[in-house]
Amino acid sequence: MQPNQSQNQQQLQVKYDDKTLQGVYSNAAQVQFQKEEFVIDFMNQFPPMATLNARVILSPGHAKRLAAVLDGVVKNYEAQYGPVEASSAPNEIGFPTK
Repeated sequence: MQPNQSQNQQQLQVKYDDKTLQGVYSNAAQVQFQKEEFVIDFMNQFPPMATLNARVILSPGHAKRLAAVLDGVVKNYEAQYGPVEASSAPNEIGFPTK
């Protein structure tokens, strides 16, 4: 920690309700972007229908940090539990790579 870093940090209290704390299940996601933001739609897909469970909108900088954190967390998971194989998308809804 740098000398004045602790003086600049504040304790952040996070507010939430029980429903939010439960979380939602997602087995599909769609990512879109434009110059100022990334939009991630998390869905529960049960063909022939998908339900949008959550939409998260991030700045490009936050999206890049999230990608780095997820990469690190998956590597830590694999170090502890073994390799994870990416699941294949059942159709065009999912995690597009283009």
